Amino acid sequence: MKNILLITPPFTQLNTPYPATAYLKGFLNTKDISSFQMDLGIEVILELFSKNGLENLFQVASIKFEEFSENSQRIFSLQHDYIKTIDSVIAFLQGKNPTLARQICSGNFLPEASRFDAYNNDPDASAWAFGSMGMHDKAKHLATLYLEDLSDFIVECVDENFGFSRYAERLGRSANSFDEMYAHLQKDLTYIDKITLQILEEKLKLVLPKLVCISVPFPGNLYSAFRCAQFIKNHFPKIKVSMGGGFPNTELRELKDKRVFEFFDFITLDDGELPVELLNSNVQIPNSNEFKRTFLLENNEVVYKNNTIRHDYKQAEVGTPDYSDLLLDKYISVIEIANPMHSLWSDGRWNKLTMAHGCYWGKCTFCDISLDYIKVYEPIAAKILVDRVEELISQTGENGFHFVDEAAPPALMREVALEILKRNLTVTWWTNIRFEKSFTADLCVLLKASGCIAVSGGLEVASDRLLELIKKGVTVEQVAQVTRNFTESDIMVHAYLMYGYPTQTVQETVDSLEMVRQMFEIGILQSGFWHQFAMTAHSPVGMFPEEFGVVPEMNEITFANNDIQFKDKTGINHDKFSFGLKKSLFNYMHGICFDYDLQDWFDFKIPKTKISPDFIENSLLEDTSFIVKSSAKIIWIGGKPQVEAFTKSKKGISWKMMKLTFHDKRQTFDISLEKDKALWLVEFLEKAEIQNDRKMTFGQVKESFEQQFEDFELFWFSKPIEVLKKNGLLSL
Repeated sequence: MKNILLITPPFTQLNTPYPATAYLKGFLNTKDISSFQMDLGIEVILELFSKNGLENLFQVASIKFEEFSENSQRIFSLQHDYIKTIDSVIAFLQGKNPTLARQICSGNFLPEASRFDAYNNDPDASAWAFGSMGMHDKAKHLATLYLEDLSDFIVECVDENFGFSRYAERLGRSANSFDEMYAHLQKDLTYIDKITLQILEEKLKLVLPKLVCISVPFPGNLYSAFRCAQFIKNHFPKIKVSMGGGFPNTELRELKDKRVFEFFDFITLDDGELPVELLNSNVQIPNSNEFKRTFLLENNEVVYKNNTIRHDYKQAEVGTPDYSDLLLDKYISVIEIANPMHSLWSDGRWNKLTMAHGCYWGKCTFCDISLDYIKVYEPIAAKILVDRVEELISQTGENGFHFVDEAAPPALMREVALEILKRNLTVTWWTNIRFEKSFTADLCVLLKASGCIAVSGGLEVASDRLLELIKKGVTVEQVAQVTRNFTESDIMVHAYLMYGYPTQTVQETVDSLEMVRQMFEIGILQSGFWHQFAMTAHSPVGMFPEEFGVVPEMNEITFANNDIQFKDKTGINHDKFSFGLKKSLFNYMHGICFDYDLQDWFDFKIPKTKISPDFIENSLLEDTSFIVKSSAKIIWIGGKPQVEAFTKSKKGISWKMMKLTFHDKRQTFDISLEKDKALWLVEFLEKAEIQNDRKMTFGQVKESFEQQFEDFELFWFSKPIEVLKKNGLLSL
């Protein structure tokens, strides 16, 4: 028996658990509140995509065989091949059967339907992708196509709302009224519902909770959350049910519809730790009546209670996320498309952590900066964060980390990287950033050394006018320099790109595409994705639309409120740019078609770009290597040198020299200096090592040098020291 059952309803990700319940369980551990967590989504997927699951699926679908499309008829006809192979394929995608890769790649193992058409019809594209990605990844991609064929069959023949990372998402999107969702919940259970609720019932009988907390991160989890709550109310009426998570935090802040509380007893907003702790107290001690940011029904009216005097917990107090109870060895790594950055989202098991609560910038006008999850910025001390990293490695056996920050702060990233290196940990990590000037070449080298493999960040609209209107705090030139720094450190860069921002002109869209083309051609971006601007209720654009030249379509809000339909006063139809922008980007990511005229991507007339063809190249010409702040920390991440003395002679004059030989993972290099300066340098490098807590500043290094010698600047920018700078002598 546990006090609380924490549930993530279907569906989020196949490859790794969504972290909300693990965060909450970690916090509840610090309060000695017993809890159990489950990712109901992955459990449903594993039941559905199994030998027994497919046998039942094809049997259920058989009654509609005559209505099937040609593609579904093919899949149905090959059902024995699917049933025969499914368990092996799932095991392979779980990392348990690696030798199957060769059989999958043989071309005569997996049954194939329409998802394989593009792959089979474009051998050049598959050669590009998997020439570099390798046989194992090729097999993962083919196995993913195989699952997507089955998904298409389910959508057409069994349940139109199915999707691997969402379920009945349409019902949760911009649902200003609860009417459609409520009507849907009165219908018979779907095939997916029945599987979901059977697994839920077994877990409820096993755990015997007094409170069930359902975390709803996205619209694609909402319908299943209500179905689960409905089932609990009907069959386990003594159990209290609560909803929290990203969806209610952003969309249910104006909730008024009483019918919602036929399913849920409570809906909490924003950080869940204190609200859930108080809900637990209310369940344990009925009528204690102390709540934090909680909707409930009182006297048949929806009320919002925030009547506790207690403050939210600091990030240092919430504990380490706890992934126990979750089926960590059963998640499925898939490769949906042949893009190495996109594969990070769907391939591999990542422990999720946050460097800082909220966003340190918090000004972007398209973002929900009025809400606490963005507005309340609180970083975690690097030592505490790396303590949690070590705990999670020990707990899960995985050393891959996705820091899920809105924008990871560069200063904290630096301290975390130093702490990882100081503890000699092997960690692989990636995160989301702002492309700001703090990401110098030296900082990027440090991040790479600590295990950073990739960053994603918002270039948004590659136009300085619009970036200023967005209040992004960066320029295109600055973004180019930062992405160059990451790329030269072998850290992959993914850019979020935006079109259709209010007042954006056709010319600016074309010029933005040209900027992106140049960045891919030069090689400072490896991945990107175009998003069409969406106006949200809690962003500055949504709250003050008149300031941005848009006219919102206002509806009465009784349920969800986030995405707002609007009309741009420019009258431009930005939708028509979608296909051309995405097609061009797909080709640029393949490293081709840079010589195409931008007009070639569109089936309507566009203006010529006004961007100089060498704009990005010129942006990278500025040399900042001679600019070092006196307060900059000087750090050596290389090893100890081998020292060899020798004598140098010229025109009858001899003087003592030293050769310092360094070995790193890839190469051996050496430098030669006058003996006294070499001895000073060896001593200095020892002081500058990662393990030393007291790091020397540039000013202190200069002072130390000038106690014995003259012309520090001449020494610091000499060829031998420049060699060290390229190999681990960093100014941070």
